[in-house]
Amino acid sequence: MTITQLKYVLAVAQHQNFTKAADKVFVTQPTLSMQIQKLEDELDIQIFDRTKKPIELTETGKKIVLQARNIVNESDRIQDIVDQEKGYIGGEFKIGVIPTVMPTLLPMFLANFVNKYPKVKLRIEELTTENIIENLQDGSIDAAIAATPLHHELIKERVLYYEPFVVYDPRFAGSEKQKIKVDDINVDELLLLEDGHCFKDSILNLCRSARDTESERFMLESGSFETLIKLADEGLGMTLLPYLNTMDLHDRKKENLRYFEDPSPAREVSLIYHRSELKMQIVDALQQVISGVIKGAIAFQNVQIISPISTK
Repeated sequence: MTITQLKYVLAVAQHQNFTKAADKVFVTQPTLSMQIQKLEDELDIQIFDRTKKPIELTETGKKIVLQARNIVNESDRIQDIVDQEKGYIGGEFKIGVIPTVMPTLLPMFLANFVNKYPKVKLRIEELTTENIIENLQDGSIDAAIAATPLHHELIKERVLYYEPFVVYDPRFAGSEKQKIKVDDINVDELLLLEDGHCFKDSILNLCRSARDTESERFMLESGSFETLIKLADEGLGMTLLPYLNTMDLHDRKKENLRYFEDPSPAREVSLIYHRSELKMQIVDALQQVISGVIKGAIAFQNVQIISPISTK
């Protein structure tokens, strides 16, 4: 049994396809299949049920995958220890980013980071908070950028910035600029992101805290802020946006924005990682680069952090 064989098993378990798994680990499909068959022969068990489409793990295979993941993760940490002792900032680093942060933050820091640390091979994946927590625990990713606090005992959080919520409503256009209160939001007209987005949970928590009730009905949900803005433009309601999503709006659309009175409701965005993470030199580098580019972009200081965790 070898570490390489276990990595091949994990790849097939993830992709449920030998060809896709081979591409993922950069070997030919016959080579991968041969090594897994060799391992199954050695153990005298069947790890995968090849009669199923897509391929499925056998019951024994499920147990082997759990242990294989631990073994592979721990073997990778040996190199992590060496790199950390040498102060080397390089190697593969897998990071997850929640969908409501990816399109705004990534363009702000990625080029800077790649130029400053060319030896780091970032592997970035858009993931929901729920998937991020799962992947951090099983070692599928090294770190993530997500809304916090998550209050998870196995995950450490480093705050990167606080991002206020901004109201978008075309009915504001042409009216006198003034800040609004949370109570001014008409929840029956509020357009929200669909389920699975922690930003939606933050907005729900914000409205519940203001009214102490769960009887509100929300008119429509969508998968992107761009769609919500277009729906609002059509007179279908109002929506709330993270501050960074308002920066690239055309001047005409910015007339539809209103900021909250202090303390402004906001989300806390953090760099998070498993408490046993060893690639701390890369975590430190990411934090420094992101904090450097975000400084000045968000000038709000007096904020109230709204939980991203559903309180249903």
